[in-house]
Amino acid sequence: MSQSMYNNSVPVFIHVLKSLSAILEKAEASATTRNIDPSVLINGRLAPDMFPLSRQIQNASDMVKGGGARLASVDNPKFEDTESTFEELQARIAKTIAFLETLTAAQIDGSEDKHIKIQAGPSEFEFKGLQYLNHWVFPNLYFHVATAYNILRHNGVALGKRDFLSGGSSL
Repeated sequence: MSQSMYNNSVPVFIHVLKSLSAILEKAEASATTRNIDPSVLINGRLAPDMFPLSRQIQNASDMVKGGGARLASVDNPKFEDTESTFEELQARIAKTIAFLETLTAAQIDGSEDKHIKIQAGPSEFEFKGLQYLNHWVFPNLYFHVATAYNILRHNGVALGKRDFLSGGSSL
């Protein structure tokens, strides 16, 4: 029995974004409690040549909305990358989830062998749908969410593995 491309993509994307949203809520609360300017966390990075927290959130959002759009053969919504507050980052996550919730199993199921071509910087990549999901979308999504989590942990936000895995609910 084959697995559903929809069930293996959109619900997972939403779960991870809800975890990311919950992590940002804890970060904002931590900044308030510790009397830290929120921009310190939002602009925080692990290394000088890495993107800051805000860009990690934007990249995670872009990865799943683009992934869902390509698998469903619909237009990928364009979001401006201007978020600079926790409120704006939360709004971006909410917009991304709202877009993903418009996608249906009928649009995505059967896309395992769909030809997908993407441009990433100067490089072009070609995939079949299942390969694209498993070898491009998921690794990039988890990289950016884990990096956001690590930036916040590095800056003293009390987070644990449960926060990363929870999907915004208590485990």
